[in-house]
Amino acid sequence: MKNGNKKAGLPGDSVISEGQEIAEVKAIREKLSEMHSDIKKVMEFTSRLRLEAALENSRQEYSNALLSHLFEDIDTGLEKNMVKKCPEKQKCTSAFTALLQQNAGLIKKNRVDDALISDSRKKLEELRCGAPYSKCEKCFSEVSSLLVKQVNLMRSMRIYADNQEQKPNISALKTSAVMSEILEPISNLQRLEILRAVAFEAKSFSAFSELTGLRGGNLLFHLQKLTESRLIMQQHERGDYMITEKGFRILQGLNEIYSSLQGYPLQNSSRKESEENDSQKRKDTPELAV
Repeated sequence: MKNGNKKAGLPGDSVISEGQEIAEVKAIREKLSEMHSDIKKVMEFTSRLRLEAALENSRQEYSNALLSHLFEDIDTGLEKNMVKKCPEKQKCTSAFTALLQQNAGLIKKNRVDDALISDSRKKLEELRCGAPYSKCEKCFSEVSSLLVKQVNLMRSMRIYADNQEQKPNISALKTSAVMSEILEPISNLQRLEILRAVAFEAKSFSAFSELTGLRGGNLLFHLQKLTESRLIMQQHERGDYMITEKGFRILQGLNEIYSSLQGYPLQNSSRKESEENDSQKRKDTPELAV
């Protein structure tokens, strides 16, 4: 009997072949799964990059629009509220504009450090120290107001927050001193109007009388109250009255507080407040010490 050239297949060979095929298929599936995972990661990363780029582009467009508005606000505010006839107006306008535009440019940052805001305030105080005229305070008041508006905008955008470590301890506030030296002297409408009136120039007794509608002893009482509190001073006996450094600081603080609260709703309408103010002006103050 002749032997055939082909060997008969053993049963084990089929089992081994099927096992290899299963292993190979499993390896291919794992490789495909890894490739799918890698592709998914690449797509997610690409999408994230596109989203971040779109958000950054939108943020830049938004910042540019705000910056354009702030620059316009600077030009309008300075032109409208600075002293009109002054030999230094052009020079001061240039310096104020440069300072405010530099500070406004901070809104394009993702985060504004407190040191940058402090630097802007410091530069403004340096300019104030070199001011040659008493009427310069009117211009500096407007610049301070514009600077406060810019800082408040940065706060609302959540790119700036005051350095909490540099803030004074509120628990150390001497309430009795604040009440007697600050709040009580300016808690009367006529006294506050008097203080505001002398912020930029000296005023006479008759000018205050015309401003407040008060006469004689009633007006004298309020002037004495402000003088005793060292918020105003008389240049000489029977002379005009002028604001003191303490008085100006308090007035400036009130202006900054008022500006910072402009975004909050007021309980009373402006019309009602105006009517109440006019009514109070027409009345003589009951407190009288002559």
